[in-house]
Amino acid sequence: MVNIRPAQAEDCEALHRLILELAIFERAEEMMVNTTERLLKDGFGEQPQYTCFVAEMEAVVVGMSFCYTRYSTWIGKVLYLEDLIVQQDKRGEGIGKLLMDYTIAYAKANGFARVSWQVLDWNTPAIDFYKKYNAEFDPEWLNVWVDLR
Repeated sequence: MVNIRPAQAEDCEALHRLILELAIFERAEEMMVNTTERLLKDGFGEQPQYTCFVAEMEAVVVGMSFCYTRYSTWIGKVLYLEDLIVQQDKRGEGIGKLLMDYTIAYAKANGFARVSWQVLDWNTPAIDFYKKYNAEFDPEWLNVWVDLR
């Protein structure tokens, strides 16, 4: 049985473990510098910077949907899905669908105009999963950032 629920401060070690697993999967482990302490402060401190939902099986966190609010000048509030992660040995069991459905329901219930996210162009299992939601893939926009670390 899988239980989906909002993350709690006590989940930060599990969140960190899942994020590291994703970084390894995406072949970018060296770029993952976040810490359990920072996740705790940034998600459960005075001004939470993110919302997170976890999937647990037998009281063990095996997946998460990690998101935050963005604002679009064109459409208003957007829930940005930073990461949807399911522990590698639990993939294919419907956990990602449960997390995605929960995230979309949260966005609808809280007045968001859209849920948006990114996916690596080589991650065909994820792309195929998102297509089941009739997700739109935008070929025109480039990812751009200035690193301040």
